Amino acid sequence: MPDAVSDLARAGSFALGSWQVNRIGYGSMQLAGDGVFGPPRDRDEALRVLRAAIDGGINHIDTAQYYGPGVVNELIREALYPYPTGLALVSKVAVRRDDAGTVLPFDQPHQLRSSIEENLATLGVDRLAAVNLRLIDESAPNKRFDAQLAALVRARDEGLIDGIGLSNISNDHLLSAASQTEIACVQNLFNLADQRSLGILEECSRRNIAFVPYCPLGWPRSVRKNQILTSPILAALAARLRATPVQIALAWLLDLAPNILLIPGTRTRTHLAENLGVAGVDLDDAARAELRHFPAVR
Repeated sequence: MPDAVSDLARAGSFALGSWQVNRIGYGSMQLAGDGVFGPPRDRDEALRVLRAAIDGGINHIDTAQYYGPGVVNELIREALYPYPTGLALVSKVAVRRDDAGTVLPFDQPHQLRSSIEENLATLGVDRLAAVNLRLIDESAPNKRFDAQLAALVRARDEGLIDGIGLSNISNDHLLSAASQTEIACVQNLFNLADQRSLGILEECSRRNIAFVPYCPLGWPRSVRKNQILTSPILAALAARLRATPVQIALAWLLDLAPNILLIPGTRTRTHLAENLGVAGVDLDDAARAELRHFPAVR
């Protein structure tokens, strides 16, 4: 993908803790079966997508042991091991899946440590670039949160991970965590149609912390995703700027703040090429003005 590599360089890079990564990465969640459970629809294509991502210049892959579970990490290892120098593998912990695919909490300090070790084993590495503490409730920062954070600090001090990330958090969680240790990244739901984490993005920008928006096009197969991809605003801008609605939505994120790192996911090389091409889309002032009025939950 020579054009993709050139476009990727245009998007620039940003620090993810001690790692410097390209601002367009790859989210691997969709490689698992439907509902992020079980084997992929097309195993051979999943492997080809991962290899094409690396060939396209991507050096930041987001994953998790509970994708599948285990399925996606095993695909990444099969496709890419031995890993190219400079590839940042980032995972998340604090949840697991049972035999029926139900997502359950797995967030006691010893469970977090176990999950980190399981990620290392399935990926075949000794160290991860970062691990996100994924919160699944809306509780405020408390002693339990502090204990969870301390478990990740110990893993970092022992050399199992390079950076600590936070996912699905409030601004209070970020402030509390940042007062205790260095935070490499924050991963929250954020896109054109859901900007409720804007304040957290702004706090990350002030602190020079990478902000990684998950579901950058909305929840898969959801009303909110359709709201983005079927928007007449995006369709008109895409036609004018010779892009696609997907690329406009992703370009808006890249343009919003330099510390945003994209991890759009896909199961196909066609969509991967579309995602990589976003770096070649330049939003002008007129486009920015139109997108400021996009109907969004704030």
